Amino acid sequence: MRLAWLLALTTAFAATMTQAQTLHSSQAQAGGFAILVVSRERLQVNTQCEIGVYLHDQLAGRLFQGQSISFNLPPGEIAVRLQPVGSGECKSGVDLRDSQRLQLRAGDIQRYNIAVSNGGLHLLHANR
Repeated sequence: MRLAWLLALTTAFAATMTQAQTLHSSQAQAGGFAILVVSRERLQVNTQCEIGVYLHDQLAGRLFQGQSISFNLPPGEIAVRLQPVGSGECKSGVDLRDSQRLQLRAGDIQRYNIAVSNGGLHLLHANR
Protein backbone atom coordinates (compact mmCIF):
# COMPACT_ATOMS: atom_id res chain seq x y z
CA MET A 1 0.00 0.00 0.00
CA ARG A 2 2.75 2.45 0.94
CA LEU A 3 4.72 1.51 -2.15
CA ALA A 4 1.73 2.20 -4.40
CA TRP A 5 1.14 5.55 -2.69
CA LEU A 6 4.81 6.50 -3.02
CA LEU A 7 4.83 5.50 -6.69
CA ALA A 8 1.71 7.59 -7.38
CA LEU A 9 3.21 10.58 -5.55
CA THR A 10 6.50 10.28 -7.45
CA THR A 11 4.68 10.03 -10.80
CA ALA A 12 2.55 13.09 -9.99
CA PHE A 13 5.65 15.05 -8.97
CA ALA A 14 7.49 14.09 -12.17
CA ALA A 15 4.49 15.14 -14.28
CA THR A 16 4.30 18.48 -12.47
CA MET A 17 8.04 19.10 -12.99
CA THR A 18 7.74 18.26 -16.71
CA GLN A 19 4.84 20.70 -17.06
CA ALA A 20 6.82 23.39 -15.20
CA GLN A 21 9.87 22.85 -17.43
CA THR A 22 7.70 23.02 -20.55
CA LEU A 23 6.08 26.23 -19.32
CA HIS A 24 9.49 27.70 -18.45
CA SER A 25 10.86 26.81 -21.88
CA SER A 26 7.85 28.20 -23.74
CA GLN A 27 7.98 31.44 -21.74
CA ALA A 28 11.62 31.92 -22.74
CA GLN A 29 10.75 31.33 -26.38
CA ALA A 30 7.67 33.55 -26.17
CA GLY A 31 9.91 36.46 -25.32
CA GLY A 32 9.13 37.11 -21.68
CA PHE A 33 12.78 37.12 -20.68
CA ALA A 34 16.31 36.13 -21.64
CA ILE A 35 18.54 33.59 -19.94
CA LEU A 36 22.15 34.43 -19.07
CA VAL A 37 24.36 31.46 -18.14
CA VAL A 38 27.76 32.13 -16.55
CA SER A 39 30.18 29.21 -16.10
CA ARG A 40 33.48 28.93 -14.31
CA GLU A 41 35.49 26.16 -15.89
CA ARG A 42 38.15 24.49 -13.78
CA LEU A 43 41.19 25.50 -15.81
CA GLN A 44 40.38 29.00 -17.04
CA VAL A 45 40.64 30.85 -13.71
CA ASN A 46 43.27 29.41 -11.40
CA THR A 47 42.16 30.59 -7.96
CA GLN A 48 40.46 28.85 -5.05
CA CYS A 49 38.49 32.01 -4.27
CA GLU A 50 34.82 32.39 -5.05
CA ILE A 51 34.06 34.72 -7.93
CA GLY A 52 31.13 37.06 -7.45
CA VAL A 53 28.85 37.79 -10.39
CA TYR A 54 27.44 41.31 -10.10
CA LEU A 55 24.48 42.44 -12.18
CA HIS A 56 24.10 46.23 -12.22
CA ASP A 57 26.59 46.38 -9.31
CA GLN A 58 24.49 44.05 -7.10
CA LEU A 59 25.96 40.70 -6.06
CA ALA A 60 23.73 38.17 -7.85
CA GLY A 61 25.71 34.95 -7.41
CA ARG A 62 28.98 33.30 -6.41
CA LEU A 63 30.88 30.63 -8.28
CA PHE A 64 33.57 28.15 -7.27
CA GLN A 65 35.57 26.20 -9.85
CA GLY A 66 33.40 23.98 -12.03
CA GLN A 67 30.12 25.74 -11.20
CA SER A 68 27.58 27.54 -13.39
CA ILE A 69 24.76 29.91 -12.61
CA SER A 70 21.86 31.11 -14.73
CA PHE A 71 19.72 34.21 -14.52
CA ASN A 72 16.29 34.90 -16.01
CA LEU A 73 16.48 38.55 -17.01
CA PRO A 74 14.31 41.05 -18.84
CA PRO A 75 15.47 41.92 -22.35
CA GLY A 76 17.77 44.89 -22.73
CA GLU A 77 21.25 45.89 -21.67
CA ILE A 78 22.75 44.38 -18.53
CA ALA A 79 25.97 45.42 -16.79
CA VAL A 80 27.93 42.38 -15.58
CA ARG A 81 31.00 42.62 -13.35
CA LEU A 82 33.15 39.82 -11.93
CA GLN A 83 35.14 40.10 -8.73
CA PRO A 84 36.81 37.71 -6.28
CA VAL A 85 34.76 37.40 -3.11
CA GLY A 86 36.27 36.88 0.33
CA SER A 87 39.12 38.22 2.39
CA GLY A 88 42.90 37.94 2.43
CA GLU A 89 44.32 36.52 -0.79
CA CYS A 90 40.92 36.69 -2.45
CA LYS A 91 40.91 40.48 -2.29
CA SER A 92 44.34 40.94 -3.85
CA GLY A 93 46.10 39.80 -6.97
CA VAL A 94 43.32 40.20 -9.55
CA ASP A 95 42.73 43.55 -11.21
CA LEU A 96 39.15 44.74 -11.22
CA ARG A 97 37.62 45.63 -14.56
CA ASP A 98 34.73 47.87 -15.37
CA SER A 99 31.41 46.17 -15.95
CA GLN A 100 30.85 44.48 -19.28
CA ARG A 101 27.69 45.48 -21.08
CA LEU A 102 25.69 42.65 -22.60
CA GLN A 103 22.66 43.04 -24.82
CA LEU A 104 19.94 40.48 -24.10
CA ARG A 105 17.02 39.85 -26.42
CA ALA A 106 13.77 38.21 -25.43
CA GLY A 107 13.98 34.45 -25.87
CA ASP A 108 17.80 34.39 -25.96
CA ILE A 109 19.90 31.93 -24.02
CA GLN A 110 23.40 33.42 -23.84
CA ARG A 111 26.28 31.40 -22.37
CA TYR A 112 29.54 32.87 -21.12
CA ASN A 113 32.66 31.48 -19.46
CA ILE A 114 34.70 33.36 -16.89
CA ALA A 115 38.25 34.07 -18.06
CA VAL A 116 41.20 36.05 -16.75
CA SER A 117 43.70 38.20 -18.63
CA ASN A 118 46.09 41.04 -17.85
CA GLY A 119 43.04 43.26 -17.48
CA GLY A 120 41.38 41.04 -14.86
CA LEU A 121 38.31 38.82 -14.83
CA HIS A 122 35.91 39.00 -17.76
CA LEU A 123 33.28 37.03 -19.65
CA LEU A 124 34.00 35.19 -22.89
CA HIS A 125 31.11 34.09 -25.10
CA ALA A 126 30.87 30.28 -24.96
CA ASN A 127 30.78 28.32 -28.20
CA ARG A 128 27.91 25.97 -27.33
